[in-house]
Amino acid sequence: MRREGDERHRRAAALTISRHRAGPGRAPAFLLAFALPTVVAFAACGSSTPPSSPGTVISAFVAASLRDVLSALGPAYTEASGVQIQTSADASTTLRVQIEQGAEADVFLSADTVNPETLLAGGRVDGGLVLFAQSSLAIIAPKNNPAGISSALDLGRPGVKIVAAGGGAPITGYADRLVRQLARLAADPSAFVATYAANVVTREDNVKAVVAKIALGEGDAAIVYATDALAATSILVIPVPAGSNILATYAGVVPSTARHPGDGHRFLDWLAGAPGQAILARFGFVPLIPGPS
Repeated sequence: MRREGDERHRRAAALTISRHRAGPGRAPAFLLAFALPTVVAFAACGSSTPPSSPGTVISAFVAASLRDVLSALGPAYTEASGVQIQTSADASTTLRVQIEQGAEADVFLSADTVNPETLLAGGRVDGGLVLFAQSSLAIIAPKNNPAGISSALDLGRPGVKIVAAGGGAPITGYADRLVRQLARLAADPSAFVATYAANVVTREDNVKAVVAKIALGEGDAAIVYATDALAATSILVIPVPAGSNILATYAGVVPSTARHPGDGHRFLDWLAGAPGQAILARFGFVPLIPGPS
């Protein structure tokens, strides 16, 4: 365990996570403007539900990039509440479609706001949408780095084999935004974007599959969440230039298909509160509430 912790600290040193807070102890203004009405409405809804029964098992549909942190969040929540969490992890879009098709989930944790908002707009959510974490992005390469990737701009070098996720996965949209940011640093921005797109040799179902491909040496580079880079082994992390990185925002909802909506709401409350935020921060996520000073 100590060796894993040391490796995580070394990896963290290579990843710069911009917190973009408005000041000490404050969440970003744009997040406050968006999150406050939904969190208040959510809290009011959750307060009228009956208390949890010890031994209750709730179903959590979670973005693939949350799989590792759920291994810590789940037991911690069970210890605090007596409620167990059964997790299904996949690309956020895949999970959203399953919910639209009637799959029962007590809580849906997405790597973006688009998929929860889609459910909300379709009347498939009990309550509102809750923002609970952010993550910056990272560029990764195999440990032996066969393509000699040393700079973010190498993603636009002809012949570099890039592993990416499918079009529906949130990481794809975030990666496209990062590529456009990096293009501003290139001599020919349009050529950089076009070459990056041409360099994509495979598209995987979700970001965890992308990381696995790179770790196995089946590609030269990929753009993933910084939290996934922090947790992975057999990879190198290539620095993203200061000022070019972006933040992925994670949001959760209780679907209308929930069998235990009250428990889903209580879990989201806990996740967005101090206990859940502390665990998320430990895994490299940017909390949306300040930690202890």
